[in-house]
Amino acid sequence: MNQLIQNLIGMGGLTDQVIATDFLISAKSGVRNYAVAVTEAATPELRDELREQLRAAIATHEKITNYMVAKGFYHPHNLEEQLKVDLTATETVMNLTEKM
Repeated sequence: MNQLIQNLIGMGGLTDQVIATDFLISAKSGVRNYAVAVTEAATPELRDELREQLRAAIATHEKITNYMVAKGFYHPHNLEEQLKVDLTATETVMNLTEKM
């Protein structure tokens, strides 16, 4: 999103965080879905293929997590810092709804 538009609607740099968070949630969902599919696959060949897809989904999740940690969007080992990030994002969203 254009920085000017982000600033006009009050989101600033938050869009990168929102996109990364959505991507992380989707990656987690993919990992869960592949894990379930592996347990329900009917053939060894299908299970092997699903395991490869599961490994790829886990690797994607790790890359997104590392990106978010590096950017300061995600603090999985520091609840206090994560709470600050979440509260800031919540306040931004609440301010957006008031402007609409």
